[in-house]
Amino acid sequence: MKVSIGMKLQTGPWGGGNRFGTALTDALRVAGHRVHHDLAEDDLDIILLAEPDRRLRISAYDHADILRYLLFVHRRALVVHRINNSSEARNDPEKSFNRFRIHANRIADHTVFVSGWAQECYRASGFGERPRSVILNGADGRLWRPASQTTPPPSGPVRIVTHHWSTHLNKGWDLYQRLDALLARPEWSQKVTFTCVGPLPEGVRLVNSRHVPPLAGAPLVEELQKHDLYLTAARFEAGPNHVLEGALCGLPLLYLDGGAMKEYCQGFGLAYTLDNFEERLTRLLEERELFRERLRKYPHTAEAMCHAYLELFEGLLARRKEILAARRWGSSWSWVVKTLLNRHWRG
Repeated sequence: MKVSIGMKLQTGPWGGGNRFGTALTDALRVAGHRVHHDLAEDDLDIILLAEPDRRLRISAYDHADILRYLLFVHRRALVVHRINNSSEARNDPEKSFNRFRIHANRIADHTVFVSGWAQECYRASGFGERPRSVILNGADGRLWRPASQTTPPPSGPVRIVTHHWSTHLNKGWDLYQRLDALLARPEWSQKVTFTCVGPLPEGVRLVNSRHVPPLAGAPLVEELQKHDLYLTAARFEAGPNHVLEGALCGLPLLYLDGGAMKEYCQGFGLAYTLDNFEERLTRLLEERELFRERLRKYPHTAEAMCHAYLELFEGLLARRKEILAARRWGSSWSWVVKTLLNRHWRG
């Protein structure tokens, strides 16, 4: 199988989409498949559209590039579109982010959403009844793993951690500042500490907490392993990757109820709302060992995710003749012309 993954993979601290691309590239190659990140080959079997907005650094090509490839190079390539974000996370009430991706999705033979929640967001924006599936994200369990069990647990306050590479306010900085304010009170500072890894948004200060600059790879693993609980206050997450890494490091999860969080976190920690945060934190302090045991079987690994993609690709290729016959974009010349001539339309 020859696969093109439409991502310019980055090094260093970067977002979850980049980690997805790296994991899938490695898994496909280990399985004996050829992987590319462009459209230079003239006999691709699968093209994965990962980001149709060419303004974004991660994007290697967009739907217009794929359309040209199918029209003028190799029409038998099958196209899978992975959707991992939404207007809801972008404070976009006009839903232009979703609408642009629905427009780009016309090129796809199959769509993968990273959560059921994301799928419902797009259905509400007019996605329609097109072939689709849900494959949850996963993180590399060989890298993200608990600290050695021979290390004795520390005495003193329970150590809470979070990490983000984005400074977007939807990552939960209001809640992190709220916890920081609680730590000014002895009744809380004697019970917990808080570490935030990653860049801070302009104007955000954590006075009573520990701040660590962005980390990636083994240094980030080592930092997470120093802690006891993982906190996230992120909103509207379609497929959260930061909680995967905390969970695979063995840290019980305290997560803000919303977005796709339950799909990734339920059973491995406690959900909270902005009204009951302190109450749920107190309960998790009492029950964390129960969830620590459950986390030994946390299922959302890169291995499971990549296996699901490989099964999907193989299944699509087994039905290639049927899928090619069902393509409809070729009968919509208005869409073809709009895509080829107005590729920078963003909704």
